[in-house]
Amino acid sequence: MKRTNLELTVGGFVLIGILALGYLSINLGRVELLGRRGYMIFADFPTVGGLKSGSSVEIAGVEVGRVDSIRLANYQARVTFRIQEGVKLQEDTIASIKTKGLIGEKYVRLSPGGSDRVIQSGGQIREVEAPVDLEELIGKYIFGQVE
Repeated sequence: MKRTNLELTVGGFVLIGILALGYLSINLGRVELLGRRGYMIFADFPTVGGLKSGSSVEIAGVEVGRVDSIRLANYQARVTFRIQEGVKLQEDTIASIKTKGLIGEKYVRLSPGGSDRVIQSGGQIREVEAPVDLEELIGKYIFGQVE
């Protein structure tokens, strides 16, 4: 009888451990179980400079979406974003690729405009700012290279 109680207790702890690992995997990996919510928009950048799928999209430092995909379109990097449903972006919104810290991860910063018209699902952000190429900037400063 004591052995059965011990086995049930150990089994319970193992089950709790597996559930905790599953929960952490889903939350840390940002996996959505019940489908993705939000709407898709895109922007064309001359270069993405290290931006990756899954990078955050922020307004005023608050995450409002994620980079869904990056692909080549007309010799430019087409970045597709999934934006949260409640966030409405004006047609004159500016998208820029920034770095968290000096050499941190890349993210997209959106600067909302003042237009009355909003970008619909599948729409495009037309105003973009390419990321600063830190290596090129340092090379120009140190070695005086001009292209």
